[in-house]
Amino acid sequence: MTGADRAPMLADEHAALPATASPCSVIRVRAGLIAEDAQHDVLAEETPVALAYNGISHATMLVTPYQLEDFAVGFSLTEGIVDRVGDIRDIRLDVQARGVVVELDIAGAPMDRLKTRRRAMAGRTGCGLCGVETLPEVLRDIAPVGTGGDWSAARLAEGMRAMRAQQTLHSQTGATHAAAWLDPEGQVTWVREDVGRHNALDKLLGALARADIDAARGAVLVSSRASFEMVQKAASRGATLLAAVSAPTALARQVADHGNLTLLGFFRDADFSIYSHPHRVRT
Repeated sequence: MTGADRAPMLADEHAALPATASPCSVIRVRAGLIAEDAQHDVLAEETPVALAYNGISHATMLVTPYQLEDFAVGFSLTEGIVDRVGDIRDIRLDVQARGVVVELDIAGAPMDRLKTRRRAMAGRTGCGLCGVETLPEVLRDIAPVGTGGDWSAARLAEGMRAMRAQQTLHSQTGATHAAAWLDPEGQVTWVREDVGRHNALDKLLGALARADIDAARGAVLVSSRASFEMVQKAASRGATLLAAVSAPTALARQVADHGNLTLLGFFRDADFSIYSHPHRVRT
């Protein structure tokens, strides 16, 4: 499978999974006037997807139900549940009436670590981030990324346009985010979409890991804002540049600056702002 594999239409390529989008009728209002007839529209689906490790449920999220193997691998890596793809022995999808359970078999050491985390959470309430209880777990200490390459402003702008052109599900629904990988030759070769921006990024990073592609060799592009989790996830996989369509947060900039990651925001055609480590961008 390549990064350019076909995007989902109304039914997923995996026949057992729910549809990624559903048709509906809508009454449109234009210039203050209500149309007499209903018109066709398409709505993105969001499906509860539970991740279970060695039979133990860990987290449930609302996800666009396709490329769930990529999502499961990316989430497991970027959340520090496993250290490498090889720690995941098997992935199975259990499609149920109300959602999908992704069953992952993982190695003993990561499972012991996950059990320790779960024991620390036992009996506590108010956890705002799935599977995370303490502040050190939220702001994990991630090693600074490497040198990486440098990028021309024009090539980054071309990459953003190419990502948008490959957002098939967004073109149908207007409701999904995308994450893309710009390869060293300046080509967008992998795009992943989801109703959740974090999910789209996890899918992308999972796909790269499964294909044994070093994220540090290219640039990561996202169609959303850049929160600290987005920066943290990208940096955890060694990415050296993250470009976002919208704004970063102050904490995202702090994490990027500390992690040696170049953070770009407010991408509008050829215009953008550089928030950290500008040495990787040239005109």
